[in-house]
Amino acid sequence: MPFAALDLHKKIVDAVLLDEHGAPAWCGRFPATRAALENFARAHLSPQYRVALEATTHTWAVVAILEPFVAEVVVSNPLRTRAIAAAKIKTDRVDALVLAQLLRSDFLPRVWQPDPQTRHLRSVSTERANLVADQTRLKNRIHAVLHQRLIEPPAGDLFQPASRRWLAQLELDPLGRHTLDRHLRQLARLQEELTALTDQLAVQAHADPRTRLLMTLPGIDFPVAQTLLAALGDVDRFPNADRAAAYLGLVPSTRQSAEHCYHGRITKQGNSHARWMLVQAAQSLARHPGPLGVFFRRLQKKKNRNVAVVATARKLVTVAWHMLRANEPYRYAQPATDLRGAVQQHGRVKRPGHRGRSPRRELRPGGGVLHLVFQGPRSQVGARDRSRDRRAIRHDRAFHRRQNANRGRRTGHRPQDAEPAGEGGLLAARLRHRSPRPQRRPRVARRLD
Repeated sequence: MPFAALDLHKKIVDAVLLDEHGAPAWCGRFPATRAALENFARAHLSPQYRVALEATTHTWAVVAILEPFVAEVVVSNPLRTRAIAAAKIKTDRVDALVLAQLLRSDFLPRVWQPDPQTRHLRSVSTERANLVADQTRLKNRIHAVLHQRLIEPPAGDLFQPASRRWLAQLELDPLGRHTLDRHLRQLARLQEELTALTDQLAVQAHADPRTRLLMTLPGIDFPVAQTLLAALGDVDRFPNADRAAAYLGLVPSTRQSAEHCYHGRITKQGNSHARWMLVQAAQSLARHPGPLGVFFRRLQKKKNRNVAVVATARKLVTVAWHMLRANEPYRYAQPATDLRGAVQQHGRVKRPGHRGRSPRRELRPGGGVLHLVFQGPRSQVGARDRSRDRRAIRHDRAFHRRQNANRGRRTGHRPQDAEPAGEGGLLAARLRHRSPRPQRRPRVARRLD
């Protein structure tokens, strides 16, 4: 079977062909365009060829062009191709030749090739992340315009409607006024694009059962769920949940030699955007009443908050892997906290807001509205797991009650010290569950005659 390898660059491609015995049959260079790649495939490749190339920015576009002409296209991981990275003589032609020889020897470390749906989800998620980064950059520039002129912005969010009107009426020098107006116009246009793309992702989340499944996890909204699905792809390719966490770089690094073993910080390999989104989702679990919140607070008490956040992010990946493999929702989901927004069929995201009151606990059936709330099947939850989690939740609530009681003692505020209102003692009747402590009798020293 003949082999071929391509060393891809932004503008050029170096190609090497090997015959059945491993001898170079052809080598050349051509532009990195669609027409040049198709001409190369028609002139030099056949259905018996296996082609190797390294993962880079436009790898999957090249793979889509070459797949109809060859038997297999193998994409290698450049971080693990040590024969190329550690070579003393390194040229484009030598790199392509080494790729072809590694493929012929079956020593080439390959990467998983995502399906077209996963590629599209990765592209859309990356585009949304870029828009959010551009929005943050523009907001920082607006803050810089005010800071350079020693202008104190109003309290609160600078980009709410009231603060926007304050920015529009602010008296500045001509250059500062022109710069601020330009940034505000760019920000308004960018937010329109971000809203349109978010609505598109919401429609896709409505149609994807896996996204709705992951949204039962606390702290996981549909952008986080879609980013995680785009990074993992097919979860069946991971034999266990630890491999999925290692794929996202959320496992500690290990240095071991003889009897010495050192575990350091997380590896931070894999998709950095998915890892960042999971860390941000784990930040919201500090006060969650479920098992994940108990795990967060217990680890925060032993270590510190940063360690607890990263460990909880890894726990989210572990739970998500089990949910996707078993096709089950999160067993301890809470409808009031896990419902981040009702995704309507026409693509708009309706976020229920409430002023001064907690969200409603019951589910309201609405026409054409998707309520992303699941109730875990109790028959599949072991009695031992349920009792253990109930004990953990009771212990955590008791801990917070003790903290509140200690805070009340320090401030001197006690309900039993209040005077009863009226003749009937209405306030005392309301606080009868907190009856005052009995007064201790003073000790009297007995006289020994």
